[in-house]
Amino acid sequence: MCEHCGCNDKEHSGARFSHHFQHDHQFLDKNPKDTSNGEKRKISLEMDLLEKNAFFAKQNRAFFKNNNLLAVNIISSPGSGKTSLLTRTLESLREKIPSVVIEGDQQTELDAEKIRQTGTFALQIQTGKGCHLDAHLIAHALEQLPVIRGGIVWIENVGNLICPALFDLGESKRVVLLSIAEGDDKPFKYPEAFYGADLVILTKIDLLPYTEFSIERCQEGLRRIRPGIEVLELSSKTGEGFGQWFKWINNELDKLREKK
Repeated sequence: MCEHCGCNDKEHSGARFSHHFQHDHQFLDKNPKDTSNGEKRKISLEMDLLEKNAFFAKQNRAFFKNNNLLAVNIISSPGSGKTSLLTRTLESLREKIPSVVIEGDQQTELDAEKIRQTGTFALQIQTGKGCHLDAHLIAHALEQLPVIRGGIVWIENVGNLICPALFDLGESKRVVLLSIAEGDDKPFKYPEAFYGADLVILTKIDLLPYTEFSIERCQEGLRRIRPGIEVLELSSKTGEGFGQWFKWINNELDKLREKK
């Protein structure tokens, strides 16, 4: 039985977890003609879902605080370079900062296997039909992680700019990636993802000469959503911009130690 929620899901004892909230975007009204009751039921279920998530997020946040851990939730569209960013980061910081990684994907352990090649412990969560990680899944994942203190728990969310933005995992910081190949209109089209970000990273900056991506237009969209939001530009292929990225990481760790 799960010590967090009392459920009997046997998957909790392993490195893969079923998505308890797969139904969160599939609310079905038993009486489709009664749109009023259907809407009320949908709102009620959504509120219940978010309340449960907030409960587990609070527990996760306390866990990170008590263990002096920086928890970084990385969000982006598929293919924006989350795993490439993480592998290069972990290879560079491996001897300096203790780290563990929680990987979120609908299927396979491909990204977790890439992370493990850096010598870093990686736990894979397969969400099945679920389009995001939630605080409940993270709470179970924390039970499986090796004990580290004063380091970083990296959370690579499911590739998606919509659903992950709505769920607090109890993280310390939220980083949103946007690749040059995706286009400069994403902040205008998916404002919720960028509104909740503590840092935005423009990835694959080496592709800039080969695209019509306008950094100025992208930053204009970001300023409309969050004036003053911090933006970094880097390339996991060439290493450009990683100095600023490492500086950001160390600054956040310093802030955490000061609070402790």
